[in-house]
Amino acid sequence: MSSRTLPLLFINLGGEMLYILDQRLRAQNIPADKAKKAEWIEEDMRQVMNDIITTMFNKKFLEELFKPQELYSKKALRTVFDRLAHASIMRLNQASMDKLYDLMTMAFKYQVLLCPRPKDILLVSFNHMDAIKDFVRDTPSILSQVDETYRQLIEIYTPLSAGEFQLIRQTLLIFFQDMHIRVSIFLKDKVQNSNGRFVLPTSGPLPCGTQVPGQIRQFSCSGEEVKRLQFSIGGNYTSAPREGSFEMFGERVIKLGTNMYSVSRPVETHMSGTSKNSAQHTKVNTAPNPLAKEELNLLARLMGGMEMERPANTDSGFRVNLFATDEEEEEALISRPEELSYEVINIQATKDKQTNAELAKIMGEFGESGDPAPTASNKGDDLLAMMDGL
Repeated sequence: MSSRTLPLLFINLGGEMLYILDQRLRAQNIPADKAKKAEWIEEDMRQVMNDIITTMFNKKFLEELFKPQELYSKKALRTVFDRLAHASIMRLNQASMDKLYDLMTMAFKYQVLLCPRPKDILLVSFNHMDAIKDFVRDTPSILSQVDETYRQLIEIYTPLSAGEFQLIRQTLLIFFQDMHIRVSIFLKDKVQNSNGRFVLPTSGPLPCGTQVPGQIRQFSCSGEEVKRLQFSIGGNYTSAPREGSFEMFGERVIKLGTNMYSVSRPVETHMSGTSKNSAQHTKVNTAPNPLAKEELNLLARLMGGMEMERPANTDSGFRVNLFATDEEEEEALISRPEELSYEVINIQATKDKQTNAELAKIMGEFGESGDPAPTASNKGDDLLAMMDGL
């Protein structure tokens, strides 16, 4: 397992989340009372995207994120993205949040699987970063935060060897190996089977610096070529045009990680048959998880570092639905297997409060009733309510 995987996983999943929210915000029905305001859509969309990106690239948060550490469980990361998605006036119901996370994870899983070389995962990350920069191109203060993260990615990851990138790729694939959610875009493009597993192509561009297969050359002891044979390769491979740029500015060449929602089309997710069956027969493991304490420490550090400010008009919040209708959203919530729901992380956190000072501070802000105690107005209050299951 690579200790450098977490930042790449977070940035790429965050980029996919922003693609989906941008597409959905543009397609969202406008409330009747706000439809009268011609600039409501653009202003609120910009505010939502800016708030989420500001939180995503918070300096203290990234300092903790970039520290070498093991990759934690899906539930721990899901909690971080729950908070991130609600870092603005936008609100998502549980079913929509489930669908959002499914789309994020399946999209990045597909990109990792299709990377010609392990190192190209960094180019996929840069594609996401380029798109994020475009979202905040008119907001210099946020843009500087993104640029700083860019510099950290280049400084930390460009010197890594091919073997280290291969370990990162294996760590990501282990994280994604049990996720087989069917996505309508992938199904329509015939890159995903009905069981939720992806179809890997047997044709296309080769990794940069790789020769097209189909030829066997024999050499003499002196190194002179004496014979050349051809064989069928069962596919149509082409040489890579050139290597993508690993600098802050440049052409990435590879298209993985770009916005696949730029062309408007409906996106649905479905539990595959194998996933449903496995979920129904999965028994809850009540044995102590040795990583539970470390995951708790991770959440304390990461979520403690997300400092945000609440919008002045808290009544301006609106709900975004990732389904066509509210009825579909309710049906999806009911039909989703309980084992695949990430609503609450149940971790016993009554001990070692001194070693978890930041978490103790977070928990101390809750009243006896489980509601946040009255504090200064900031987004953290609302988002910390997600931790009430601790």
